[in-house]
Amino acid sequence: MLNTPPAPLIDQLDYLGNPLSSARRVLLAHPDIERIDGAFEDLVHSFSFLVSYNGSSATFNSYRREVERLLQWCWLVRGCSLGELRRQDLEEYVRFCQSPPKAWIGSKQVARFRNHQGERVTNPDWRPFVSRPDAKATGTGFALSQKSLQALFAVLSTYFNYLLQEDYLRINPVALIRQKSKFLQKHAYQEPVRRLSNLQWDFILETVEEMAQQHPAEHERSLFVMRLLFGMYLRISELVADERSTPVMGDFHTDADGNWWLRVVGKGNKARLVTVSDDMLDALRRYRTFLGLSKVPYVGEQTPLVPKIKGRGPVTSTRQIRYLVQQCFDRAYERMRHQGLEDEAQELKVATVHWLRHTGISEDVKFRPKEHVKEDAGHASMATTDRYIDTELRERHASARHKKLKPEL
Repeated sequence: MLNTPPAPLIDQLDYLGNPLSSARRVLLAHPDIERIDGAFEDLVHSFSFLVSYNGSSATFNSYRREVERLLQWCWLVRGCSLGELRRQDLEEYVRFCQSPPKAWIGSKQVARFRNHQGERVTNPDWRPFVSRPDAKATGTGFALSQKSLQALFAVLSTYFNYLLQEDYLRINPVALIRQKSKFLQKHAYQEPVRRLSNLQWDFILETVEEMAQQHPAEHERSLFVMRLLFGMYLRISELVADERSTPVMGDFHTDADGNWWLRVVGKGNKARLVTVSDDMLDALRRYRTFLGLSKVPYVGEQTPLVPKIKGRGPVTSTRQIRYLVQQCFDRAYERMRHQGLEDEAQELKVATVHWLRHTGISEDVKFRPKEHVKEDAGHASMATTDRYIDTELRERHASARHKKLKPEL
């Protein structure tokens, strides 16, 4: 089994349906799994657990990823059901995730299932793990980051606690791993925020403006999205329509003083107001003019904030936004290389969508009160916002710059 990539098991939330019927459908398609004693019950309880997170597609997706990986390992590698797992098994599983077999690793994120002639079929290109170009990889070209390890422990602990409460399991094997420190590193320093340099952002913005000029039908939207992600430091989940909300142009509105705000539904299904700068308002006017709309939204306007290029309605998948941003990064990377900026360009190969949010916050916190930035960013605590203030690090490094390896007498 280790030399063969496993097929995906758990579809999107819209296609799950009743846990019992979903479990039967999966086992019918995977007779090798059906032979494992307890697999059906494992699936029924796992589907019930995942369906309880139907309030947020982002949360559902992250929980599905961890649950599916564990089930694949249990059945295909360990050859047992969830009820047979003990602490030692979970430690073995964590090591497996740190260095999975090559056949289980993909080079890019792809959908698990796709529509074919009216049926949902598995995508043969899907893999449980995806390598990242910036990862400090093992021999298989894959490395599990510390954040991914933390997510693994957090999700699986919640998952096993649910199975305990449902009287399906007798123990939580994750809770028994007392020495998680051998897997999770503790830092005596603050991790630096991954962000774009001002030069990189200038190149990206110029590149996307050029793309919009050459192919406005596609890239006027790209320019607007990039400005939203940087200028208002939105998360990509806050741009797409899902079970929580559908972002629309009417979410932009003015107050009694004529100031513009954007209402956003963020993490934890919490709504917040984000200030709209004059530059961002100009960007909104430009995009609406291109769409043939009035320069500013009217009260209650239901035009999608980020519409589909083909067809009607809003973008509903964060994958589409990721692809849009990656396309902009790739074009900027090529321009920087052609201008001899190889070192600066190289970072764009590993940059992610979230770097735009980090960059926008890092720039704003230099000039605005951090309390204001905290509210716009939707941070739960000031400690999170403080991570973006690197004055202390700069001063610390400046004081050490002229240290001598051979002190003067």
